[in-house]
Amino acid sequence: MKISIGTNIKDGPWGGGNLFAINLREYLIDNGYDVVTNLEDNDIDLILLTEPRKTSESSAFTHIDILKYRQFVKNDVVVVHRINECDERKNSNYVNQYLIEANKVADATVFVSSWLKNLFINNGLENNNLKVILSGANNEIFNRENDIRWDSLSRVKFTTHHWGANWNKGFEIYQKLDELLSTKKYSDKVDFTYIGNLPAKFKFKNSTVVQPISGKPLADKIKEHHIYITASLNEPSGNHHIEAAQCGLPLLFIDSGGIPEYCEGFGVKFNSENFEEKLDEIINTYDKHKNNISNYSLSSNTMCQEYEELFVDMYKQRNHLLSDRKIQTFINIFEKYIYLISRKLHFLWKRYKPSVFN
Repeated sequence: MKISIGTNIKDGPWGGGNLFAINLREYLIDNGYDVVTNLEDNDIDLILLTEPRKTSESSAFTHIDILKYRQFVKNDVVVVHRINECDERKNSNYVNQYLIEANKVADATVFVSSWLKNLFINNGLENNNLKVILSGANNEIFNRENDIRWDSLSRVKFTTHHWGANWNKGFEIYQKLDELLSTKKYSDKVDFTYIGNLPAKFKFKNSTVVQPISGKPLADKIKEHHIYITASLNEPSGNHHIEAAQCGLPLLFIDSGGIPEYCEGFGVKFNSENFEEKLDEIINTYDKHKNNISNYSLSSNTMCQEYEELFVDMYKQRNHLLSDRKIQTFINIFEKYIYLISRKLHFLWKRYKPSVFN
């Protein structure tokens, strides 16, 4: 099977979507599939749409490109749409409806969390073939090799990391933690290291900042710490907390978006009102969560296996899918025809109603 992944893959730190594409491409190639990241070949069997917005640097092709490929190159190509974005994440007002429109080209849709799936269903997405596949990180890089355990005597070291610098990545809480480090209660007890990009003009006063890194250097840096914090708001999934959990760090995680689906049972959940209380709780119960984190099972390998199973299943159904598309095309044409007739009848009624009843 030849599979095209719609991501313009970048080297170095570039966010979770880029890591997903790298991990999936490597897995598929290792398992004997032919993988490309374009629509130039005329024998593609399955297309994975990952970013339909043409203005995005990560977009290798859009849903419009897929429609043209299906119409002029290969009409039985299977299309799977992975959705990992929403308006709520960055306070925008156009992403959800754009993705819903792009999704009309898809034979199946994968969401990175149940929270995100329900959000899109409530926004009007009508594709019936919906599936949730949780994300995972590469455990050859992010693993518990050489991780450390807090001795309960020295400062407890917290960390987080983000590629994006949007305020919703959690900076209200990270700023609050930074301010707590000035207080007598925490100044000699807690350290905080932020890895990644910061919002413009934003500065920490008491925390350490490390420039964006990726791969093994990132894993090694995470493992220098004891507890991981994520305060990212309305995050569909996120890779950062997965990487930290795979590195053996208990999680202090916000109750927002899809994050609890990835973190529940492996740390302490908080919200903006009870943050300090939960900060104390995870410090006081550190050993329990450290012991339990070895049970964290999400990884890129398990994620990629689920995608492979979906791809194989959809490919086997391609003739049935092609028939369904023809039926749907007929229905769309019929609905448009009925709509035009109703408009015409409405026009005639408004124009001639007076003469009919006079």
